[in-house]
Amino acid sequence: MSAPFRPRDNGIDLFVRLTPKAALDRIDGVETADDGRSHLKARVRAVPEKGAANQALERMLAKALGVPGSAVSVVGGGTSRLKTLRILGEPTVLVKRVEAIST
Repeated sequence: MSAPFRPRDNGIDLFVRLTPKAALDRIDGVETADDGRSHLKARVRAVPEKGAANQALERMLAKALGVPGSAVSVVGGGTSRLKTLRILGEPTVLVKRVEAIST
């Protein structure tokens, strides 16, 4: 199984499958797609209109990873369920935190 992230010099890129309009905001672990790529499964209550679901995802992950909200941003897949989020910070620390929340 591959990891749902890619380390960068100034943080990590995190791959997420987002389900909007859920009953709860929560992280549901890691899922591996048929093509072998892994992504973190996340649900938010927000609707996918005017970026509300993306903003809710950014806030939820910032809180879960213990980083400022400004350190998390959607950089790919803005209108898709499969998204890439850039999280700024120390890569080794972020990797450990992602592993902790994805189990």
